[in-house]
Amino acid sequence: MTTESKATAITVEAIVKAPVDKVWACWNEPTHITKWAFASDDWHVPYADNDLRKDGTFKTTMAAKDGSMSFDFGGVYTTVEPNKLIAYTIGDGRTVKVEFTPEGQNTRVVETFEAETQNPIDMQRAGWQAILDNFAKYTEAQ
Repeated sequence: MTTESKATAITVEAIVKAPVDKVWACWNEPTHITKWAFASDDWHVPYADNDLRKDGTFKTTMAAKDGSMSFDFGGVYTTVEPNKLIAYTIGDGRTVKVEFTPEGQNTRVVETFEAETQNPIDMQRAGWQAILDNFAKYTEAQ
């Protein structure tokens, strides 16, 4: 008898004090992505590319500012509903869903991703939440 193991889903969210069309643009346009897609000030994004459509691909290079480490985060879109929903599969096969919900002049962004097995769940949640918080701060300043 075999049993399937389902990956743990982790959810992070933020209320962004901006309308959904602005939030969508800041989330998806490479010129914006390079300004927010990192968890701490000692990291940056020197490169971002985004073909936002079903079966389109994206790649974001995240790098330590001191040059000690870098990696590419990328995948393929499975669903794109403008100003509402993005779903994708990242390079290692895990899935991610990002929902954008208008709440008056604000937008709730809820991101759910399948956990990987190398790092503790709390560490993964904290890292993705830090990036989402950085996104909210950046977007609100635009």
